[in-house]
Amino acid sequence: MCGIAGILHFDNEREVNKQTLAKMTSELEHRGPDGEGYYINKNVSLGHKRLSIIDLSTGNQPMFSNDGSIVIVFNGEIYNYVELKNELLKKGYNFKTSSDTEVIINAYSEWGESCLTKFNGMWAFALWDTNKYKLILARDRVGKKPLHYSFFDNSLIFGSEINSIFAYGVSKEYRYELLQIFLLLSYIPAPDTFYKNIFKLLPGHYLIFQAGVKKEVKYWDLPEINEDEMLNDKKYIYDEFSYLLSDAVKIRMRSDVPYGAFLSGGLDSSTIVSIMASLSQYKVETFTIGFNAKKFDESKLANEVAERYKTNHHLRILDSSSLQSILSDSDKYFDEPFGDSSSIATFLVSSYAAQKVKMVLTGDGGDEVLSGYNSYKGILVNGRIAKFESIFNKSMTPLLDLFIDYLPLRDKHRLQRINRIIHTSKKNFAERFIQRRNGTPIKLIKQLFPYSRKLVDAEEYTNDIVNRIPYKHDFYKLMYMHFKYDLPNGYLVKVDRMSMANSIETRSPFLDYRLIEFMVKVDKSIKLEKFEQKSILKKTLGKDLPKRVLHKKKSGFSIPLRDWLKYDFNCDFQNMRNIIDQTSLNKLLSDHFNGTIDNSNVIWNLLVLNRRL
Repeated sequence: MCGIAGILHFDNEREVNKQTLAKMTSELEHRGPDGEGYYINKNVSLGHKRLSIIDLSTGNQPMFSNDGSIVIVFNGEIYNYVELKNELLKKGYNFKTSSDTEVIINAYSEWGESCLTKFNGMWAFALWDTNKYKLILARDRVGKKPLHYSFFDNSLIFGSEINSIFAYGVSKEYRYELLQIFLLLSYIPAPDTFYKNIFKLLPGHYLIFQAGVKKEVKYWDLPEINEDEMLNDKKYIYDEFSYLLSDAVKIRMRSDVPYGAFLSGGLDSSTIVSIMASLSQYKVETFTIGFNAKKFDESKLANEVAERYKTNHHLRILDSSSLQSILSDSDKYFDEPFGDSSSIATFLVSSYAAQKVKMVLTGDGGDEVLSGYNSYKGILVNGRIAKFESIFNKSMTPLLDLFIDYLPLRDKHRLQRINRIIHTSKKNFAERFIQRRNGTPIKLIKQLFPYSRKLVDAEEYTNDIVNRIPYKHDFYKLMYMHFKYDLPNGYLVKVDRMSMANSIETRSPFLDYRLIEFMVKVDKSIKLEKFEQKSILKKTLGKDLPKRVLHKKKSGFSIPLRDWLKYDFNCDFQNMRNIIDQTSLNKLLSDHFNGTIDNSNVIWNLLVLNRRL
């Protein structure tokens, strides 16, 4: 796990300045504190910061092929490197190291760019082929590892993080036109960033630069599905799921350094810990973040799992008094506005675990693979409600609207969610997605920035995405949105930045591409059998977990944001005074503070944005 950066001047006679490359690479120190290396050959340069996980003694980068014609800087891990190495040995390749990086070099020599389809792992790498005078930038299938690039100064500038590109001298010009998109989604979707002329390489893609020509290639996507012939043989599905997830854990436990697991107390991370315990000859090190707010605290459940599987368990409590300081520590590692407030807890658990280990396994991706979010159940409920649309609209919704104002705050917010489900039952997928995204009406979001230059309309943007989804049923459309947008642009960004800020590597068995490709084809009736969320996991590998873990309601990994913003946070928006509409902002805040609408997500996004401007 590392950080990479580089420069390619389009003028072949122009030499790269080593000091500039070193400055770019130094911005990635937190991603790789164990070593650094540089390659400069006239107009081409590659920089590397290393976090040593595999092959501690001979895995330094940049790494070269035996004949010196291929050079690579690589961020990530290839989990099936042992199997690929054996395959390449049979083809006559020699290896000087035991690293997965050398496997990539020889795999490229054998299969060219199609070697990417052979890898099972997470990666972002830059490979320079001196014989073909060709630079390749590649990113893993689902987007675990980041890679950014810019065309500037008649050059290609790239790096793991945007700050390394700024270090070259690329100007920081904000794209204010994306403000609505950020407030709705809490992130800026790839390939865009919040800055002009800086882009993210899309997951499952690679870029080739050769002879002054740029070529972008998509080498992987979610599989095509026939929604009338989805997999529904439960025994086959259960057996295949169990094998794939167990094998994904097994190959991710390959490490030359101490490792452990993040344990939230939820079903996904608890299952990963149970599999690890069955495979490991040592006690698994587990790490948990708890909260003083009981509604959000799952530390007791995590402790039950730790006791069941005899782990060395470590617990740390996060409360609102430390929120401001942790935000200041963690936010600087996001190189563009990012609004997932649970990043604070991820930062804290990463810093805590880093005191003991250098790598952890996580339950990330379980909700996507298993279609486990509450919104999936909501789609099926909407389908039922739509059948009785006239009854609900004529009787239920007026009653709900009448009683909401007379309820205590906690019950009021719960009833508001039920009311939104009923009100949205007859809307199309895009309309429901927007209305239920963060609880704040899209109309109010649009009113916040009337003074800015012309904005990209969030509703039109969402509709355009939805119209390009290749799936038909809303259940599968949501699955697509989660895999292609929320996961790579949101959840995985959070985990990558917060873990790398603390120089610790995270590995996610649920995001093994084999498991993703299989589970995408499983029928919704099996994934959500009798409205039971994560039914497949509960009936297979998770069935021996503590009963309280197995049957707890879905809650997600989040912080008590709604209450903390009310009582423990200074909502200061000074940096946005010239672009935000004060009247709309005051309404947003007053509606939240008096309990009319839970606007906590949008308020948080505004706070994050204010810190960035």
